Amino acid sequence: MLWLRRIGFALATIFALLFTAWAAAALYFDLPVSRLRTSATVLYFIVTLAILWFFRRRHLGLVFPLVGFAIVAVWSFSLKPSNSRDWRSDNAKTSYADVYGQQVTIHDLRNCNYRTEQNYTCDWETRFYNLEALRGIDIFVTWWGSPWIAHPIVSFDFGDEGHVALSIETRNVMGQGYSAVGGFFRQYTLAYIASDERDVVRLRTNYRKDEEVYLFRTKAKPSLARAIFMHYMERANSLRVHPEWYNALTNNCTTNIAISVAEVRNMRMRLDWRILLNGKMDEMMYERGELVTGGLSLPQLKEQAHINTAARSADDSFDFSRLIRLGRIGFDEESLAFEAPAHPIHENRDHQ
Repeated sequence: MLWLRRIGFALATIFALLFTAWAAAALYFDLPVSRLRTSATVLYFIVTLAILWFFRRRHLGLVFPLVGFAIVAVWSFSLKPSNSRDWRSDNAKTSYADVYGQQVTIHDLRNCNYRTEQNYTCDWETRFYNLEALRGIDIFVTWWGSPWIAHPIVSFDFGDEGHVALSIETRNVMGQGYSAVGGFFRQYTLAYIASDERDVVRLRTNYRKDEEVYLFRTKAKPSLARAIFMHYMERANSLRVHPEWYNALTNNCTTNIAISVAEVRNMRMRLDWRILLNGKMDEMMYERGELVTGGLSLPQLKEQAHINTAARSADDSFDFSRLIRLGRIGFDEESLAFEAPAHPIHENRDHQ
């Protein structure tokens, strides 16, 4: 029928335009020669639109955008990430671990001392942990701007041995900032950053503007916490040898957490739109019963979980991790009674 053909042709044209937009963006972000990016993108866009317009009444005009998209996609997906680049000083090294029975040695754990967000000195430490001391998992969630987008940081509670914060982020080269659109292309290498909480959390509470950080205790039992921690270490070790591209849709901070939990539990990842729009992940975890709530509603739980004021008061205290947890749901006085380690249990403190 004629009207069905017209609808089909219109839909095919819309898809051709979407493919053209993606291919043009891929050229703009991923073309290795930066000075050619704008001209190549504009030329590709103009030529493709001209062909679509010239053959607008014929199906032949739809072939070129599809062929062009296929060529650009094959080229883009052939680009390989590398660990040998001119990294920013806070991304100079990648964390990795050695495991001998219950003993874990984390190498290149990041511990930066900040004067401002952009002015800092980083130490890369070797720290030792006993898996039998791992008793739970906390999660920090950072919001800025949109309520739909957030950044989670998982922190493993080793009791008297302290906390290991693991943040899944982009690994940036010198002069490179984060682009929300660029995150969908071959721009950033994926990094698993093992860090002191005074680094990765305090950076967001004390030095970055307009970032609000919330701390929740999860219900993860020690056995599950150990399994997830080991999965993280395996991923960190793998990325050190086989780097991967970060992707804002498929390979990011939240999808990797969801995949780790699913694989550890030997089950399919539970699909939920809030994994992608991760600003609502606290709502998702609350509904799934994964957070210690103390009987509070989600708004009440979130209100008491806000740690910016406490983090600024604690500042660079060795007691930082304990002080930001005081009085919050899931962190009773007994569990916080340990002495916060100043971490003499490290070696090879490389200065960056």
